Amino acid sequence: MSDIAARLEEIVGPAHVLTGEAIGDDYTHDETLGATPTKPAHVVRPGSAEEVAAILVLAAETSTPVTARGSGSGLCGSAIPRSDGILVSFERMNQILEIDTVNHVAVVQPGVTLTELEEATAAVGLVYPVYPGELSASLGGNVNTNAGGMRAVKYGVTRNHVLGLQAALPTGEVIRTGGKFVKASTGYDLTQLIVGSEGTLALVTEAVLKLQPRMAEQATLLAPFPDLATVMGAVPKVVGSGLGPLILEYIDALTMGAITYTHDLQLGIPDEIKEKAQAFLVVMLENNSAARLAEDLEAAGELVTELGALDMYALPGGAARKLIEAREKAFFTAKGADADDIIDTVLPRSSLPEFFTKVLQVAQSNQTLVVGCGHAGDGNVHLAVFQKDPEVRHRVLHELFAAGMALGGAISGEHGIGREKKRHFLELEDPDKIELMRRVKHAFDPQGILNPGVLFD
Repeated sequence: MSDIAARLEEIVGPAHVLTGEAIGDDYTHDETLGATPTKPAHVVRPGSAEEVAAILVLAAETSTPVTARGSGSGLCGSAIPRSDGILVSFERMNQILEIDTVNHVAVVQPGVTLTELEEATAAVGLVYPVYPGELSASLGGNVNTNAGGMRAVKYGVTRNHVLGLQAALPTGEVIRTGGKFVKASTGYDLTQLIVGSEGTLALVTEAVLKLQPRMAEQATLLAPFPDLATVMGAVPKVVGSGLGPLILEYIDALTMGAITYTHDLQLGIPDEIKEKAQAFLVVMLENNSAARLAEDLEAAGELVTELGALDMYALPGGAARKLIEAREKAFFTAKGADADDIIDTVLPRSSLPEFFTKVLQVAQSNQTLVVGCGHAGDGNVHLAVFQKDPEVRHRVLHELFAAGMALGGAISGEHGIGREKKRHFLELEDPDKIELMRRVKHAFDPQGILNPGVLFD
């Protein structure tokens, strides 16, 4: 171990290698509920792609596991290091290398946060629209997990905005994939193969990201519904209306009560409506024209009323921002309420009503509280599971994942599999697909040094 530390110091300098007591607690975990923090043997903070490649060469030579870390805001355990391994922290590689206003792209290092990119793009009238909720998250972490968020209903997820990458391979090469162009039919798409691979194929050292024009006006509609089934039946019709919502979120009554209490939100909903409402739909629209936005908001209000809403409320700007911020922090509200797990199953919008019927059945049969909210517009359901018994909790999660997959969905829509959902993934996914994924992993990482234990045993 001391020999590895000395060689790491030769690569990045002594100030950027941490061992023993110098390794702080932040490096031992991400935000995954219930995961066991693990202190790595070494933390190394590279400053360039070449240094990352040299670290990987050393790791391959010594058969040392390597885990990549951005801001540590992930929810699947893929940034939790091995006790005998190297944690590569990208905190020094945090530069926005270019904002290209002609091609509408940003070139960033992996340690850049969403907050930093938001500030840089706002200054030139552009926006990186992927909005997973935690703005301290790093772009490298977003690429590794294919992060999504509330704006995915309109703009898509991370992979829809990654045009190219620079990445260091476990075998020591540094490659570039894609570029500042928006389409290509030239061999295998290595960019998209690396996106969402959770640090198991390569370490991303630079990303070329597609930007969008920033809309000047936004408006938010809140619609209470008598039950969750009616909300879920309304979602496909709102999406198909042509209104193009920026955000289309559902929040169940328990979660709405929790986030409004926690964040002291006053939304102007009368008590008699609150008593009847079992679920809420949040619709945010955007436009460059205030007049057109007002027309769209009126049309949205008429539509949700026709679809069964008890009422509808156009929220003032301040209240709307606070509600969206509270919704973004719903994970921390659930964590503060002592939730035992968070899942992010995704399935076709048309299957949402049937899935929630199954959720209720699973929860009741296992005496488990399951509540939540989610990106209803793209079928991404976020559920907080309250069940202290680990065996019962595993059964609940397994039944929910199986139900989602039976309806054409997948275990994770944006958080990833990591270590925490791996057992469910390996038991429920097509074994032929898993074997193919293993062969892809071996092609990139023949010695298996990158994030061993993530995705595969």
